Amino acid sequence: MTFALAVLCGLAFAGKAVTHMLDDGAVCVETGFWANASLASDEPLPVDKGVDAASSAARLCQDGPSFAQRSADLGGQLPWLLFGALSLLLFSRLLRAVLEQGPFTETVSRRLSALGWLVTVGTPVAGLVVGWSQSWLASSMAPVVGVEATFAGPQALILAGLAAVIMGKIMREGVRMREDLEGTI
Repeated sequence: MTFALAVLCGLAFAGKAVTHMLDDGAVCVETGFWANASLASDEPLPVDKGVDAASSAARLCQDGPSFAQRSADLGGQLPWLLFGALSLLLFSRLLRAVLEQGPFTETVSRRLSALGWLVTVGTPVAGLVVGWSQSWLASSMAPVVGVEATFAGPQALILAGLAAVIMGKIMREGVRMREDLEGTI
C-alpha cells in the first residue's frame, strides 16, 4: 500500500511539473512585505508592469510570467511532493524488510536509519527550496521588495527524523548483541 502511495506521489510530482510548465495562466505569490504599509489610496504599489497587486492580501500575480517565474512558482510546490514520494518509498522498503525478515535485523536498522536521514535532511532542504523559490518569485515581480528567504514546512519532522536515525542505531546494536549471543550458545 505504501509503495502504491509512493508511486502515486511520484506520478503527481511528474504530472504537476508538466502541466504547470505548459499552463499559460497567471503566476501568483504571497508576500508579507506590505503587511504593515500604509499607502495613500491613489498611490500604487511599487510593482513591475503586468503585475496585479493587492496590498490587503499582499498577493502578487503576473499575467504573462517568464519561464523562470513559472519555474520558481513550481519550486514552491514540487519539493514537498518529491519529499513525500521519497519518504513513502523508503517507508515501503522498510515495511517490506520487516515483513520478510522480522523487525530486528541489520537490513531493517539500515533502512530505518536511511528513512530517518531523509526526513532529517529532506525537511529543511524542501522548506528552503520552497522559501527561496517564493522569495525569488516575489522579488521578480516587485524588485523593490527586500524579501528574504524563509523556511516553510513542518519543523517537527526534523525531530522525528533524528528519532528514526537514533532508533536505527539502537536496533543495529541490538542486532549485533543478538548475533553475539547466538554465537556463544
